[in-house]
Amino acid sequence: MSEVIATDLYEVTMALSYVREDMRAPATFSLFVRDLPPGRGFLVAAGLEPALDRLARFLVDRSDVQAFAEALGRPVAEVEPLRGLTFDGEVRAIPEGRLVLAGEPLLEVTAPLPQAQLVETCLLSLLGPQTAVASKAARCVLAAEGRPLVDFSPRRAHGPEAGSRAARLCALVGFAGTGDVAAAQRYGIPATGAAMAHSYVEAFASEAEAFRAFARAHPGPVTLVVDTYDTERGVATAARVLAELGRGPGCAIRLDSGDLGVLARRARAVLDAAGLGEVRIVASGGLDEYRVAALVRQGAPIDVFAVGVKVGAAADAPALDATYELVEYDGRPVMKLSTGKVTAPGPKQVFRGPGLRDVIGLVNEEPPEGTEPLLRTVMRRGLRVDAPDTPAAARARFEADLAALPEEARRIQAPVAPRPALSTRLAALTTVVRHRVGARSAAPDPPAVRPPWG
Repeated sequence: MSEVIATDLYEVTMALSYVREDMRAPATFSLFVRDLPPGRGFLVAAGLEPALDRLARFLVDRSDVQAFAEALGRPVAEVEPLRGLTFDGEVRAIPEGRLVLAGEPLLEVTAPLPQAQLVETCLLSLLGPQTAVASKAARCVLAAEGRPLVDFSPRRAHGPEAGSRAARLCALVGFAGTGDVAAAQRYGIPATGAAMAHSYVEAFASEAEAFRAFARAHPGPVTLVVDTYDTERGVATAARVLAELGRGPGCAIRLDSGDLGVLARRARAVLDAAGLGEVRIVASGGLDEYRVAALVRQGAPIDVFAVGVKVGAAADAPALDATYELVEYDGRPVMKLSTGKVTAPGPKQVFRGPGLRDVIGLVNEEPPEGTEPLLRTVMRRGLRVDAPDTPAAARARFEADLAALPEEARRIQAPVAPRPALSTRLAALTTVVRHRVGARSAAPDPPAVRPPWG
């Protein structure tokens, strides 16, 4: 399926009308999250890199036109004006890894109106979900308080591509590795190494036989899952096998069920008594930031947290309240007055001060003293300005912003998110445009112009 037709049909109907009306002047759309989900003190900007890749490849070809015509139930000739449409606009965006707040543009597109309209669904579907996953993963990093985390999400992600993207986003915010082979190869993320599932143990006559066979197949460090039948017996069996084979350093056992805090303490005692103090304990099984924080608070002797479905799908907040709004057309600032969905007019910039004291202003404003602008130009005339961003650079930005985040926003339970302010100029423009739009909507419709043949 063409990437172009992976869109909402109403993007096509609007773009086609714009082309027929010759409305091709520059339009600026702003993509932002109206409000943070409950339980979030911040978001992590993510999804920009794949979005820029899609924009750079954007082209409406013959097959796309045929698909649009079929969906509309109209002759191909009537949709033909869209053929050959590419994206040759400008994109300004907050780089991946930076923390963002409610109302702050993750990205702004300025392009001829039909182009800017047709890419809406693509951009929302890439930036929204990936920002949600990166933000969830970042909270796990906070909860772990320095203990390593690994990504176990691929098997329960919403498709193979979603799994690889989740692994990338977890690495972006500081995870130590992933179980996703494709992501490890594509993004240079460390793979988690030799581990096993419960089914492997079940395939053998006994746990001891399974553990020995697995160790024979993998001469390096191994991770043995110990809770297939009885966890405490499984730990004892794993300790005996590892000691017999002299395979302590670098190896681990994995706890995947039950009271992980209690079981980790008992497992640690068994391993230490067997002289296996270097064998680590990995915990998995429905973990998220809340369970990780609780285990850390209890002092559970868990060395590595393996998180999966709840993070890879951002289970408690999988859909951000993200929107893509027109803020200027042909040099005219515009805004929406819909109840609960009011927007601010004009292309924007976010100015960040110490402690994430942010000001949302207009793009042509001078930065307030002591602040830095967050949105930077990443695409001109449909081409990238710079080489693709690196995960290391994104992670460095994330770590710097996280260190500056106020403590109340870092909390796992009941965080309080900072609220960005509006600049004086943006507030004044909003008032002017609101009055103009209100007056225009209250005026009676002009009389219809009769066609000369009517």
